[in-house]
Amino acid sequence: MRAGGGAARGALAVALLRRCLLLGPLGMRPAGGQEGDGCGHTLLTPHSGTLSSKNYPGTYPNHTACRWRLRAPPDTSLLLAFGDVDLEPSESCAHSSLLLADPQAGTTYGPFCRNAVPTTPLLVTNSSAVTVLFNSTSHRSGRGLLLSYATSQHPDLVSCLVRGTHYTQEHVSVYCPAGCKDIDGDIWGNPSQGYRDTSVLCKAAVHAGVIADELGGQVTLAREKGITLYESAFANGLHSKRGSLSEKRLIFHKACGDVLEVAAFNASSWWLEVDALGQDRAWVAERAALGTAGHSWAAEPGSDSAWLELDLGARRNVTADSRDPSWALLAPTGIITKGSSEQYDYYVTSYRVSSSRDGKNWRPYRGSSGQEDKVFEGNADSYGEVSNAFIPPIVARYIRVTPQSWHQRVALKVALVGCQPARVRAPRPYVPSVPKEVPVPTSRPASHTPIPGVALDPEKAGSTLLVMLLIGGFVLLCSSLLLLAFLCRRKRKPAAELSCGITKGYPKLESSPVCSLQSLPPPGSALASFPTAAVPGDLSQTHSPEYAEPLPPEPEYATPFSEPDGTRGITGLPCTPLVRYDAPTPRPGDRGTERTAGGIPSPEGAQLGDCPLSHVYHEAL
Repeated sequence: MRAGGGAARGALAVALLRRCLLLGPLGMRPAGGQEGDGCGHTLLTPHSGTLSSKNYPGTYPNHTACRWRLRAPPDTSLLLAFGDVDLEPSESCAHSSLLLADPQAGTTYGPFCRNAVPTTPLLVTNSSAVTVLFNSTSHRSGRGLLLSYATSQHPDLVSCLVRGTHYTQEHVSVYCPAGCKDIDGDIWGNPSQGYRDTSVLCKAAVHAGVIADELGGQVTLAREKGITLYESAFANGLHSKRGSLSEKRLIFHKACGDVLEVAAFNASSWWLEVDALGQDRAWVAERAALGTAGHSWAAEPGSDSAWLELDLGARRNVTADSRDPSWALLAPTGIITKGSSEQYDYYVTSYRVSSSRDGKNWRPYRGSSGQEDKVFEGNADSYGEVSNAFIPPIVARYIRVTPQSWHQRVALKVALVGCQPARVRAPRPYVPSVPKEVPVPTSRPASHTPIPGVALDPEKAGSTLLVMLLIGGFVLLCSSLLLLAFLCRRKRKPAAELSCGITKGYPKLESSPVCSLQSLPPPGSALASFPTAAVPGDLSQTHSPEYAEPLPPEPEYATPFSEPDGTRGITGLPCTPLVRYDAPTPRPGDRGTERTAGGIPSPEGAQLGDCPLSHVYHEAL
């Protein structure tokens, strides 16, 4: 039975190959082509592409056939990624089948169906041309087929159905084929937050603006920790869903994603609105900035050819040629649009973009195809933001947005994203400097020694010398002032100390807050030899009982001692009897004082009956 089954399968393959060859070539387009009534979504490019059966992922129709001819550039071969092959099973895949063939080499792969699926998800061929043949008869079930291809330069080719959960490593780099945008599959998230790891990877890359669907390309992403909630967004013609918590999220690497600063806005016209209260509201071009609060820019009613222009900045060096390399042009990689605001229901639903380097000659943006002017999908409401990518990017100074369709009124807010290329300055030609000739004096020698190769200008030298002299004088003046202030401060300090001193032979009238005798404890030797006499009137002073007896109580109306010139008592104050105090024995050589019977010294020539003011002589500290 095995031999019979193999022979039957071989005969079917030969029959299918003959049918494929009888259909003949489909023109000379390098990307190939398709023919038949069973063809579904198809996008074929020279470097990659995607094809599917009719109604995929629904049930494919009965009695249909489709042939795709794939071609790669010379000196390359084709790689085929099987995304899905779900054809109704039958013996030798007789009812529905998929066959791959190389007509030039006579090599076939298949036929494939549900009970004879490809052994590997990636088929490596040795040919630059492959014919894909799909055939169906009467059947009951089956989604059909989904197939992608790329050249041998991209061995990391993946299918459009690969999700982020298929990988475990933190960093992933894969090649996504062209045509994955319209393949059935859900995505959750947005470019700023990232995408849920259950999202279809290549479709999410198109939504994020990393690749263009009509080209495909290399995708680099990181699998990071998931977040609680993923917000939905509309970008590059795709709607993402709002998603819940996931273990991981997909963050696509995008080199240029910063919002570019706009130097000036200009517009074909603007609307001056008069509201119900009679107040004017100007919808001028400056209100087209995306971050502007309130209403946006709006064109004058009745203008069908309205446009909004964005100036990304003036030239670095003003020259006659706009291609001067010193002029650093900006490279916008995308655009973000928004409607008027939540209060007004005005927005643009589609628009075209053109660019200019000088503001006069404009070039429409045609995208990667380069055949027709690209029409971008705009907003579906007045408050949401919609992003579209420029692949390839635009290199220009002026960007003009021309609305094609709108809701109620042309109203728009816009921002450009991208990066600024490195500023390149053309090297200046080397011009050797020619030194000035120094005149040779004839009558007297020069006041300076000339340096070979250097011309000295007397006027410049004189001004330089004057500046140096002024600076030196200023520094000298500041130094002198600082020195004078320092000396004055040092001179005041000894004067303050002398003013606090106590002159021998004079009474202590009041204590100085700076230096007080009471605040300075006397040395031990002084206490032992010369006890300090108490000041009359200061009853709080205590004395050591070892050297002096306790002081007798003094009347409360006792008068402090007066000046030491021996004058009499103050008129009007009663005289008080003398109070005798014990004082230390005078040192040898002390003169000019007498002691009374009680030991109280008195000035020479003073009478006791005249109530003289007694004196207290303090010993030197």
